[in-house]
Amino acid sequence: MTLDTALVTRSFAAVEPYGPDVAAYFYDHLFAHTPEVRGLFAAHIDEQRDRLWAALRTLVANLGKPQNLQNILEGLGRRHAAYGALPEHYPAVGASLLATLEHFAGDNWDSATAQAWSALFGIVSAAMTGAAADTAEGGSADAATVA
Repeated sequence: MTLDTALVTRSFAAVEPYGPDVAAYFYDHLFAHTPEVRGLFAAHIDEQRDRLWAALRTLVANLGKPQNLQNILEGLGRRHAAYGALPEHYPAVGASLLATLEHFAGDNWDSATAQAWSALFGIVSAAMTGAAADTAEGGSADAATVA
């Protein structure tokens, strides 16, 4: 699967006006479809919604900057591992992310766009789980993060 950054950017532009509603929908979808992850989050999730929205915006803004993107994702991976996120949680997160983006993108969503976001999420999850594994094996947990 190939990452088409133009499709990601275009579809995100269609989603962006919905701002924090996107993050709220994402968490509602995630918890409805994967209730076992709810315990990884605080009871009041408003701040986490803001962090997710900021992370998505930063992710898209850094698509053309591979080293920045890698550093951001590695930091997020280490941080999420510290919260108890496991590699097996990532497919559910990816599914909820795609469902959320499709919901808000409307006519700006098609199978090619879904494939582009799936490819991007593959990169995201590989970088995050890789960094988490490195940390668990004794790597540094100190990294700059965006969310």
